[in-house]
Amino acid sequence: MNPKPRPNHRVYLQALRGMSPQQRLAKTIELSDSARRLFRDGLRKRFPNLAERDLHRLYLERLDKCHNRNY
Repeated sequence: MNPKPRPNHRVYLQALRGMSPQQRLAKTIELSDSARRLFRDGLRKRFPNLAERDLHRLYLERLDKCHNRNY
């Protein structure tokens, strides 16, 4: 099976190479935070009537099921 074409991958790698280690770390944290916000927002849309406390509990339970989490 052929992987999906990634025409901008080379540009992406060049941009990463142009960053300092601190900049790359900051970008990693930013992307991780964005992914978590999107995940939580998706849960809120799926369960609009949950109390905030219950939504947070559900969010943590679902994160706990992730096999590659690092926090």
